[in-house]
Amino acid sequence: MQKAPQKQLVLASSSPYRKSLLERLQIPFECHSPDIDESPFDGESAENLVKRLTISKAQAVQADKLTINDINKLIIASDQVAVLNQQILGKPLNNQNAIQQLKNFSGNKVSFLTGLCVLNQQTLNFQYELNQYHVYFRKLTIREIENYIRIEQPLDCAGSFKCEGLGISLFEKMEGEDPNSLIGLPLISLCRLLRQHQINPLG
Repeated sequence: MQKAPQKQLVLASSSPYRKSLLERLQIPFECHSPDIDESPFDGESAENLVKRLTISKAQAVQADKLTINDINKLIIASDQVAVLNQQILGKPLNNQNAIQQLKNFSGNKVSFLTGLCVLNQQTLNFQYELNQYHVYFRKLTIREIENYIRIEQPLDCAGSFKCEGLGISLFEKMEGEDPNSLIGLPLISLCRLLRQHQINPLG
């Protein structure tokens, strides 16, 4: 019996951070940016928000027949929110917001919720997982905060830092199952889900 062709991977993201993470698995993939409204609903919890946005990203790319014209695809989507004292935090987008975020984080624990969805283009079935990672910030001086933001310009990052770079110097400790989820794509969970679709980076 002829073996069914392996599903091709599509990353539903324009994020260079997620692209770089997925490249670590050394499996060919293509990128398509989903067009969705990422505004939270009134009263929506962080868990519900990240789940809704993650699944919506995968479904938006699946529905875009102009870019996804082959049913032999697996669409990978992810979204992340940061939470401090039950308050959802977005990307800072400018220096003033980034400074304020890091001032609020100083001496506190911040939780990062990262959703992962793998959607089968042919069956429309999908799997969803939520990864949580916790970062404990040390007491930061305003000089440290301003210097950090000037050096790394983490304005497009939830939480106003890049843990894969100089941002690591802001922390007392980190806690969680997969540090990749903090950057934006939980690779341990992704590898597990891909193996269920007979895709294994190790063959």
